[in-house]
Amino acid sequence: MPAPPDLDSRVWAVLGPTNTGKTHLAVERMLAHPTGMIGLPLRLLAREVYDRVVKAKGASQAALVTGEERIVPATARYVVSTVEAMPLDRPVSFLAVDEIQLCADPDRGYIFTDRLLRARGTGETMFLGADTIRPILRALIPGIEIQRRERLSQLVYAGPRKITKLARRTAIVAFSAEEVYAIAELIRRHKGGAAVVMGALSPRTRNAQVALYQAGEVDFMVATDAIGMGLNMEVDHVAFAGLTKFDGRTTRPLRPDEIAQIAGRAGRFRSDGTFGETGECGDIDPETVERVEGHTFEPLEALEWRASKLDFASTAALIASLEAPPPAAALRRSRTAIDEETLRRLVLRPDTMDKVTSPWAVRRLWDLCQLPEFRRVPLDEHVALVESLGRHLLDGRTGRLPGDWFARRVAEVDRTDGDIEQLQQRLATIRVWTYAANRADWVEDAEGWRGRTRVVEDRLSDTLHERLMQRFIDRRTSALLKGLKREAAMAVEVSPEGEVTFEGHHLGRLTGLQFAPDPEARGLEERALRNAALQALRPELAARLLALVNAPDGELVLSDGGTVDWRGTPVAQLVARQPLLAPKATLLGGELGPDELRRQAGVRVDSWLAAMATRELAPLAALRAASESEDLKGLARGVAFRLAEAGGVMDRADLETDLAALSQDERAGLRKLGVRFGRAAVYLPLLLKPRAARLHVVLAFHASGRSGTPWLPPAGLTSFEADPAVSRADHARAGFKVLAGRAVRLDILDRVADALYDASKAAQGPTPLPLAAVSLLGASNDVTEAVVMALGWEKVEVPAPQPPPPAAPDGPPQTADQAAPDAAADLPEDAVTAAAPEPVAEAPADPADTGAAAAGAPVADPVAQGAPVLITLWRPARPRRPERRPERGGGSGQGRGRGPGGPARAGQGQSDGQSDGQS
Repeated sequence: MPAPPDLDSRVWAVLGPTNTGKTHLAVERMLAHPTGMIGLPLRLLAREVYDRVVKAKGASQAALVTGEERIVPATARYVVSTVEAMPLDRPVSFLAVDEIQLCADPDRGYIFTDRLLRARGTGETMFLGADTIRPILRALIPGIEIQRRERLSQLVYAGPRKITKLARRTAIVAFSAEEVYAIAELIRRHKGGAAVVMGALSPRTRNAQVALYQAGEVDFMVATDAIGMGLNMEVDHVAFAGLTKFDGRTTRPLRPDEIAQIAGRAGRFRSDGTFGETGECGDIDPETVERVEGHTFEPLEALEWRASKLDFASTAALIASLEAPPPAAALRRSRTAIDEETLRRLVLRPDTMDKVTSPWAVRRLWDLCQLPEFRRVPLDEHVALVESLGRHLLDGRTGRLPGDWFARRVAEVDRTDGDIEQLQQRLATIRVWTYAANRADWVEDAEGWRGRTRVVEDRLSDTLHERLMQRFIDRRTSALLKGLKREAAMAVEVSPEGEVTFEGHHLGRLTGLQFAPDPEARGLEERALRNAALQALRPELAARLLALVNAPDGELVLSDGGTVDWRGTPVAQLVARQPLLAPKATLLGGELGPDELRRQAGVRVDSWLAAMATRELAPLAALRAASESEDLKGLARGVAFRLAEAGGVMDRADLETDLAALSQDERAGLRKLGVRFGRAAVYLPLLLKPRAARLHVVLAFHASGRSGTPWLPPAGLTSFEADPAVSRADHARAGFKVLAGRAVRLDILDRVADALYDASKAAQGPTPLPLAAVSLLGASNDVTEAVVMALGWEKVEVPAPQPPPPAAPDGPPQTADQAAPDAAADLPEDAVTAAAPEPVAEAPADPADTGAAAAGAPVADPVAQGAPVLITLWRPARPRRPERRPERGGGSGQGRGRGPGGPARAGQGQSDGQSDGQS
């Protein structure tokens, strides 16, 4: 017997029937402690509780330990485990064991009894289970505090029903795989399909089948008593197809408390549940019914026990210690378990015993004997497997399973062909190898093998789940039955145009998924007609929802107003404030359709929206992904992040500091993602395409929470007069930038800027306004000049160049006043400005102001010619220098700013078409 618990440690039990919230309470208590551990009866339930702890505390704080799975972060404070796998050498403040009445189970009871007697938390220990264990708890643990909890809902006997007459949300319980499959086939033919849950399935397959039922894809579940232990499902009725089970030794009747444990799956939280018989099951006797409904059962007489303090000096000493008698009257020696029987048989095999020559080897042999028997094969076959493992693992202290040997064993079952029974057998076998891989002292590279065996188990589990669905679910019939659920046929019709009529009376109209009742109906007439229409609309809406679920992409259209239109009718509306690349929509109507079909239709619309956004806005998606990965480094990643957050376009001025600091490699990395460093903006050129630009505007508008219809640029125009009511951000999303009241498409703006720089470079100074700039903008000269000035260029007027005089072989050279008067005859017509009447007072102080003179062209002599002919040229505006105050007593004007140039503008930056050396 264990020593009494520390007086500072609370030891208590919470007892009661199913659906009392015991497990929920235990998890809450555990999370209130700094550390904790909870042992659960099923791996499936352990995974469910582990997921809950992860959600509450984070993955780094939670550990999952089962015979086949170990997720143990170094920082884990809470351990969720199967009862068999509880790491009792790990001290914790809180410890709990669920379903503690399983101490009386003939097969597993001794393990639960060991935890009852030896497992303790330093601050609190909690046992959960049925009230039948109360007297023995008091006898074994003096002073234990016991709290009883009542069921949150009623459990009522409903009598026998035919299988074909069972109501939806029913779980049918049988006690053999053959019977489970036969009932599931019958349900498939008459009800459309059923989920299948058995202990022989892998946890992953059972999870998938339960999820199928929980999601409403099927209304029935056919299961063994595996559903009786803690699985939380929405079951209204439990129907017993039998009342006897094979317990591993013999076929025996179910005890009343076992019936209650299984029937208790009906009803959850405050919802009442019912139970009864079906099929060939005999009647449940009235006394048992009374006990189940009242939750009153005979207390347990004794608990299963086996010694936990074992002697490994020799195999004989080990067997003797296992045969030790129980230390208390409330405990009975457990019948020989499979691990003990395996040990006794191996002791008789000389090939094995020749290797067992030390206490270490005896302990190793005992570890081997505890290999779980998932395959459900005869004992001799299981012993042969354990012996084959022992040939390697008992070979000295460093014995391991050879990698090539282990790989062959795994490869033998890594196949997904065959029927359900063959897949189940392979699954059981791979679970054995998964268990072995979780023993770090059994295999080399245990972590790697854990991952590989898990992949094989998951693949087989998923395949088995698919085969079960193919065999036991008729999806078409199931969907049809869901849509046609109604009490009686009614003479209500829905025309192809959506008009709803009842016996010739107009009731309203069904548009898409939305029903609009006749507005002229009033009072009692309105209610009666509406109820009749709504009852008739259920099958029609089910059919429409099913058609929407299966609709091809070509039938769905996103309107400017943010509705998703199907067959020309709105069926969903964009949800505000969703991520641009992951838009979501809510269905418009359809509330009377089946909930599962409504969910599937919503998923269909959302998946279509996400696929369209990712496809049409692929450059933005790639940029965002790169900004969140390690592909981009340093400043380039920051620029990508800012640009992605801004929707793929930013004013160059807002990024100028970062751009100036980018290395050539960083620029190249961004260019590979489609980023263009334009003159006025940094942007993604592929987003300027009409389809992408429109989608960008629509999604951004509705994501911002605004209502109505977004502004869209005029179709086919590269520039247009900007609407002052439209924000610059909205222009940018459409691919336009507003300069001098003109909205110009970003790529056109770059081409205009490049044309100016190319002309300036060719002239080696100021240049006439290129005709390309005018044609690209499609605007008047005045508007074009305003845009060019907004880009950061300024006008300068210079004398027109004079052509050289004709050659005179005999006479003296021509003077300047004899030159041809039309000096600008060869210049573009729109680049010539009429001469001012006043004479030029003085030449510009800076030679750069006279591009023609700097090029060496003759200049008209203002003295000889009078007023010269002036032309307008363009050059990059110079930054305005701050004006300096004249020194006291001065007045010479020195230090004043020169020229009309202002600060450098965004348009003066480099574009992708220019070399890095240009400014």
